[in-house]
Amino acid sequence: MPTPPNTHTALAFDFGLRSIGIAYGQSLTGSATPLPPIKAKDGIPDWQIIENLLKEWKPSLLVVGLPLNMDDSESELSRRARKFGNRLQGRFGHTFGFALELMDERLSSFAAKQDAKDRGHKGDYKKQPIDSYAAQLILEDWFRSSQA
Repeated sequence: MPTPPNTHTALAFDFGLRSIGIAYGQSLTGSATPLPPIKAKDGIPDWQIIENLLKEWKPSLLVVGLPLNMDDSESELSRRARKFGNRLQGRFGHTFGFALELMDERLSSFAAKQDAKDRGHKGDYKKQPIDSYAAQLILEDWFRSSQA
């Protein structure tokens, strides 16, 4: 069955220097599902893994979380997340034809940690990372804000 018009399938990224959280979702239901996070070295992922995800999920939209400061200013991490988004667009945009959006993700990691704690997470985020859950929250927030 074809996808209804104006429906987006999307991948979201919660950029980090050591790990990048990923979630897949679609705008019809406004829901997202976390995928396994990928390792990064100083914010640089294995680009082949990203390419494989794009081939597998065929998103029409990529959403990259932008970690702004509480006063709306950018930090070094937000500049690096923006650069990551630019690299996604530059490396893969022409081949895969997706749109790229940046989404204010202030407090998404805090919310992900709080929700994980409520679900019984033991607090060892190295053994049980929450990066992809943060990506899920970022994408679901994007779906809600784009329908407003």
